[in-house]
Amino acid sequence: MKLPLNLTFFLLVLLMSADRSLSLTDYQIKKMCKKEKKELACIKKLQEKRSLLLKGNLIEIPTIPYKR
Repeated sequence: MKLPLNLTFFLLVLLMSADRSLSLTDYQIKKMCKKEKKELACIKKLQEKRSLLLKGNLIEIPTIPYKR
């Protein structure tokens, strides 16, 4: 009884959060790009990625490996 109930809740949460995508605000984009050499190019690139994400297109997100 517990397994079907947990599975149902899991699927419900998964389906509810599938349509949402969190994107950066303009303030967050400007704050991130302040330390870049080419600040305007960085801002433009991140705004383009945000617009693609909001349209539903896939974007490439680079990952940085953790260094000890």
